[in-house]
Amino acid sequence: MIFFIKNIPILKDIIPDNYIDIHSHLLPGIDDGSKSIEDTIVIIEEMKKIGVSEFITTPHVMNSVWNNSKTDIESKLNFTQNKLKEHGITNTFKAAAEYMLDNSFVAQFEQEPLLTLKENYVLVEMSYLNPPMNLFDILFELQVAGYQPILAHPERYNFYHHSHNAYKRLKTAGCKFQLNALSCVGYYGPEVAKAADFLLKNGMIDFAGTDIHHKKHIEFFSKKIVLKNHICLNEIFQNNTFFKS
Repeated sequence: MIFFIKNIPILKDIIPDNYIDIHSHLLPGIDDGSKSIEDTIVIIEEMKKIGVSEFITTPHVMNSVWNNSKTDIESKLNFTQNKLKEHGITNTFKAAAEYMLDNSFVAQFEQEPLLTLKENYVLVEMSYLNPPMNLFDILFELQVAGYQPILAHPERYNFYHHSHNAYKRLKTAGCKFQLNALSCVGYYGPEVAKAADFLLKNGMIDFAGTDIHHKKHIEFFSKKIVLKNHICLNEIFQNNTFFKS
């Protein structure tokens, strides 16, 4: 038992050099993420130390909660990029969005282009309370419109924890899955970690993101991984090279 404990890796040690983070909340003051440009700069500098070389930040777009428009996000991105340059930060810093799958989402992507991670790859999420009644209709319409959905943190949806076939159905419906890195250290609790383990074991995870919101998250990258199937994580993190600029 002692042998295995000694060989459990620390999260930051499995993040590869030149890692491309495809999920974060680093545009200041636009959602529940970074509150100021100063916070954004601190987080970026700390994440660079553990291997992150490119950032695709993904502010929430959520009807009646975070009503961020494409124009709002692009304006805040321009402001942030200029401030980063002033502080000598030359890492690639782009913005996409994390879109809530709800009844207003279909109308949104029918009216204007979505902010994508790359090409047609779009990050989406669900409510933590329950999935939308018409979830699979929304996913179908999204793909008909030419987009490839990547479901953010599937391990965090508690309503799927005892319905593993639901994960399989989402994959069959065309979803890619993005794991949250902090799920690997038990940050969101043991049930989320267990779900992450299941998804890794069954080869369902395609990409990984930090989903970092604030400076307090940084310390958890120095924690030990709690997942049994952590050997799979090396390849998952490497998969993010697909999003290289």
